[in-house]
Amino acid sequence: MTRIGLYPGTFDPVTNGHMDIIGRAVKLVDRLVIGVAENDAKGPLFTTAERVEMLQAELAGINADIVVRPFDTLLMHFAESLDANVIVRGLRAVADFEYEFQMTAMNQRLNDRIETVFLMADPRHQAIASRLVKEIARLDGRIDSFVSPTIAARVREKVGVTQ
Repeated sequence: MTRIGLYPGTFDPVTNGHMDIIGRAVKLVDRLVIGVAENDAKGPLFTTAERVEMLQAELAGINADIVVRPFDTLLMHFAESLDANVIVRGLRAVADFEYEFQMTAMNQRLNDRIETVFLMADPRHQAIASRLVKEIARLDGRIDSFVSPTIAARVREKVGVTQ
């Protein structure tokens, strides 16, 4: 049986923390699907297509079976459509755990055949949040230690700052 993992998120933009979780998640599953949520309610900086493209470019150097797909449905419906066995979630802090705990309980009620696995972010990346990366960039701060050079340039271009 092929173990298919789903790592969902907005990835607006993809950070070093996301890449850390992806690098460790591929060790647990045979195929990892990165689900890019079309969550307009969060007011994304990048379009869904841009986020998918940026992730694909960032993942090019990883030697693993990874697929990037957008989704705009209930997470469990998307997971079921992929025949996913596990949902991968990254945790940074206690506040993340409280939210993820609720989501996991609800998801288990919707489909108890799909497990959720939590991976703790590497301590170097625990403070990184896409929301904060965008805020720092908008205020002309340095984001180079939070995202790859390519992503940093794309974010700076999008928010209209040069650095």
